[in-house]
Amino acid sequence: MTDESSPSLAPPSPLRFRDYRYYWFARFTAVMATIAMVVVIGYQLYDTARTDYGMSIKEASFQLGLLGLVQFVPLAVLTPVAGWAADRFERRRVAIFSNSIDFGIAAALGWFTWTEALTLPLLFGLAALHGVARVFSGPAMSAIAPNIVPPAVLPRAIAMSSIAWQSASVIGPAAGGLIYTAHPTSVYIFAAALLAVSALSIGRVRPVMPPPAEVRQHPLREMVDGLQFTWRERFLLGAITLDLFAVILSGATAMLPVYARDILHAGSEGLGFLRAAPAVGAAVVALGLAIRPIERNVGVKMLWAVAVFGITTVAFGLSTHFLLSLALLVVMGAADMFSVFVRGTLIQLNTPDHMRGRVSAVSGLAISASNELGEMRAGSMAAAMGPVGAVVVGGVAAVGVTAIWAWLFPELRRARTFEPQFKQAD
Repeated sequence: MTDESSPSLAPPSPLRFRDYRYYWFARFTAVMATIAMVVVIGYQLYDTARTDYGMSIKEASFQLGLLGLVQFVPLAVLTPVAGWAADRFERRRVAIFSNSIDFGIAAALGWFTWTEALTLPLLFGLAALHGVARVFSGPAMSAIAPNIVPPAVLPRAIAMSSIAWQSASVIGPAAGGLIYTAHPTSVYIFAAALLAVSALSIGRVRPVMPPPAEVRQHPLREMVDGLQFTWRERFLLGAITLDLFAVILSGATAMLPVYARDILHAGSEGLGFLRAAPAVGAAVVALGLAIRPIERNVGVKMLWAVAVFGITTVAFGLSTHFLLSLALLVVMGAADMFSVFVRGTLIQLNTPDHMRGRVSAVSGLAISASNELGEMRAGSMAAAMGPVGAVVVGGVAAVGVTAIWAWLFPELRRARTFEPQFKQAD
């Protein structure tokens, strides 16, 4: 019998487990640091392009699109390696390695900001290096959680992890924008300190070794196995690619510096709040899911959440009022969090432990591709039709993708619970 046969016996809070508490805090501090850096990098790049290089709004918007592209390239190239590393090496050490890269980036950005030596090539190069750090962090951190809490607690642990992510995503951008306004260099000192704390916290988690494989294959063969596993399982493939294409088409994050500076006229402080707004909605949803996780009709609810995300993106693109734009971004974040929770829980519960690093890497690549390529898509379209047109057209396209995926992958509509939706491949 599963725990679902006794619904009155609720699983304990994941925070009752010592290792999970350290894991949660490490995730919270690392996300706060990196998102604060990313927000400021975007603003510095756009401002540098407009001020130092004399670019127009459309030309500078295209530079923001390129920023997404340079972060995606290392993710695309290194994702198989990162997934293999998470399944082959001690997972805490992989996570600490990625934190160390970001620590070095924060130190470099702080120095060049203080000396007023920032250039577009330098910002692009450090953004690409941040992509390297992200690609190793995601699979390792995702593969740690199922090993430090019991399976019955995992849905709540994933929701609590999302609270860490989203609450840090609220505080990080707002703090980054305010600190940057007060003293530009200080934001990178703030980020470096948080990254050091994160590394120490994850180091306090008990060692999480990858499970021993019966037969070790060549690393390239193991990397390919992770891709093939995801490709063969239509349910996983549908869930991952739905997010991929919906966010590529509807992502408005790259345009937030444009909206903050030239449409809503809110400056760097306003950009911090605009970047934090989606995380406010996401944090509220994550808290609700941690207290009372959904149990029924999870697939249909995920599809509706993606559709709401696209519709709200259209409304945001048309808004010229700061407070209305903030409210719409909150709704976008709430809808996105719902979709992320369903997809993340299904992936973790339906993947064998010896494959978790590689499957998490595939999922992470889809998420990163959707974010970074979405920024490139938005920047390119903004160069052609302006930022408003790029956001509105993208939101409409995301709604269309949701309808198409509901038809192409009926497995998504039919998913009633978080129970395995397919027979696990060997």
